[in-house]
This record gives sequence, structure tokens and C-alpha cells, in this order.
Amino acid sequence: MKIAVAGTGYVGLSVALLLSQHHEVHALDIVPAKVDLLNAGKSPIVDKEITAFLDRNASGERPLNFQATLDPAQAYTDADYAVVATPTNYDEKRNYFDTSSVEAAVAAVREHSPHAWIVIKSTIPVGYTLQLRERLHDDHIIFSPEFLREGHALYDNLHPSRIVVGAPQDDEAAVAAAKTFAGLLAQGADPAEAERHNANGSTGIPELVVGTTEAEAIKLFANTYLALRVAYFNELDTYAESRDLDTRAIIDGVCLDPRIGDGYNNPSFGYGGYCLPKDTKQLLANYAAVPQNLIEAIVEANRTRKDFVSDEILQLVDGVKEPVVGIYRLTMKSGSDNFRQSAIQGVMKRLKGKGVTVIVYEPTLNKPDFFGSPVTHDLAEFKAKADAIVANRWNNDLDDVADKVYTRDLFKRD
Repeated sequence: MKIAVAGTGYVGLSVALLLSQHHEVHALDIVPAKVDLLNAGKSPIVDKEITAFLDRNASGERPLNFQATLDPAQAYTDADYAVVATPTNYDEKRNYFDTSSVEAAVAAVREHSPHAWIVIKSTIPVGYTLQLRERLHDDHIIFSPEFLREGHALYDNLHPSRIVVGAPQDDEAAVAAAKTFAGLLAQGADPAEAERHNANGSTGIPELVVGTTEAEAIKLFANTYLALRVAYFNELDTYAESRDLDTRAIIDGVCLDPRIGDGYNNPSFGYGGYCLPKDTKQLLANYAAVPQNLIEAIVEANRTRKDFVSDEILQLVDGVKEPVVGIYRLTMKSGSDNFRQSAIQGVMKRLKGKGVTVIVYEPTLNKPDFFGSPVTHDLAEFKAKADAIVANRWNNDLDDVADKVYTRDLFKRD
């Protein structure tokens, strides 16, 4: 089967590599450098599993049928499925995802392949797929959300908690195509994963084929729940810090309840990254004319947390003449090169708004400054210049300056 994938970011590349184990996959991107790297067997993004996958392919240990290209005709012509995994940033003015890249990809697919099944994997508003099908008079468009952690995109495709594909339930052809695509994703998963699910009493990896709008809602509600977890434990930490209590002791006691569990409970500066900020805001926008209190509170809690963290940092340098605050890494998580919407940027803006000089240590950023703040790759120089160092996540590189580091990373993990 020939499968095209539009976009080679975390989502597109991980899906493309997964499917290329058993099928012919052509991954389209518009950045020549990324295409060149992929065709040379190198990953353009930081993901250990993707790098290892490509290395095994180059050695012949795990051969893949994969090619990256800049040519839409090469990618889309005669494709059975075309997966759209282009970015959809949230437009604050419109309160809506910017879906222009998705629609451009759909148009390009149709130019070269009138009958391919288009599977949207980009994050989109609830109801968007049905609206697009109706507006374009195109009944060969379905939706499949991704549930990937940053820095573990391919791993999470190989070890999925569930596979969800959305198709109109009254369209037999679309439902059949959705089931086939779900099967392709399951086929590419690690065989041990199906055995694990079987051992737990299920019959393999759960495959849900639901309506397109329900599938879109699953994605946004799942990510908003994760944001709720982050916000909840951050607010627990804010309370404990304000009352001079041991945050970790409280979290340990709370999370021993199996109904609560031990995941997503490490305090931070707020939720960020590719999905959670924009998905929570889009879900809130989808609640227009629908009663709610909690969803809005989740969005607002992230702003409140950054305000609190910024005030705590300012207290550390109170009394220092012309203080310099160092930002240790812009990235959201350890082992990642992504700092889009990272919470630490919100903290930076608040500090700079108070007139504090900010410097940045970010080895993955090849620019002399970041929004006007100097960037250095020299860790020793960074440590020497900073009166206080702010780290969303701890690293042993900071051991020698621990006395001037501000972090809420209590468990030393993401």
C-alpha cells in the first residue's frame, strides 16, 4: 500500500516511520534541509526512538520503505492514504486553530490523487472534519488523533494506549477506510504491546472507530485533562510554598490513592509545548453557549502559576542592584529540542516586564538572542553572570550552583 504523509514534525515523522515498516511511505515537507537529513538517515528532530529507528534502518537491521520528498506529485500520486500532519497554531484573535496548512495539504493531495483517503492527524477544532467534508464535497476525509509525548513520539506510536479513528458512522465506505487505517497503525506497533494488552484481559491494542466529531473531542478532552493534572499539582505546590509546607510529602500522600495515581504530578512552571496550551484554549472556545466552569479555570490556572513563580524569583534577587536572572534551557522537557509555548517563556516575559535583565542558556538555539535576551552556549559563563538561575527541569549540570537555582522540579523527572 502507498501512504503519503504531509509534514515531518513529531507527529508526521513518527507516523511515517511506523507505517514504513510494512508499506511504501513518502513523507512530504517544504524544508529542503529536513528532507536531505531524512534521506541521509538522520532525524531532524530530537527523539531518541526516531534516531535509533533510522540507525537500524541504515544498518539493515530494520529495513524501512521510507523516502522524504519536496515534490507533492511524488508523494501523493497513486496514494491509498494521505496523512495530513501539518501544524495548526491557535489564533488568539479568532479563538480558533489556524487550519490553513491542513486545507492547503488537502488541496495538494486532491490535485494529484482524487480518490485517496485523507486522514487528518493535525489537531483541529471539534466539528471541523464534518464541516470540511461538506464544504469541499469530499467524502474521503477522516480524522485520527495522536496521543504522543514530547521526545517520545515514535515510542508512543509503537506502544499506543489506544488507536482512535473518526469517520461518519452513517458512511459505510468511510467507516471501512477508518478501520483499515486503524489496522495499519496497529500493524506497525511493537508486537509486545498487543501481548501486554492481552495479558490485561483485553483483545489486543484498543481500536476505536467513532464519529469524526467524537474523535476530535477525544483529543481535546484528553489533553485538557492532562493540563488539569499539571495545573492541579502546580496549585498544590503554590499553596505549600505559600504556607511553608513540604510539597513532596503532600503529593506522595495524595498520589498513593490508586484512584489518583502517580502520573503527571511533578510541579512545574505551567503546562506548555505543542498541544496543551492551544488544545485547552480551543476546547474552551468550543464551549461557547455551553455551561462550564472547570475548563476556563484550567486555562486561567496556567497564567496564575506563572505569576506566582515570577514573584518567587523576584524575591530571590530582591536587593541585588541590577540583577541578572539566567534561564537554564527554554525547552519544555529533558531530551527535547522543542520550546514552543514553553512555560518558562511566560516567566521570562514577566521578569523582563519588571525590568530584570535576563540571559539564556540554550545549546539548541543557534541565535545570539531570544526576544532580546542574550543567548549563550557557554555554561560556565552563564553560571558566572547569573545572580539567580531559573530551571523548569533540573539537570546535574547545575549541581555546583544549586544554591542559586530556582526550580519546582521536585521529582527530577518530566
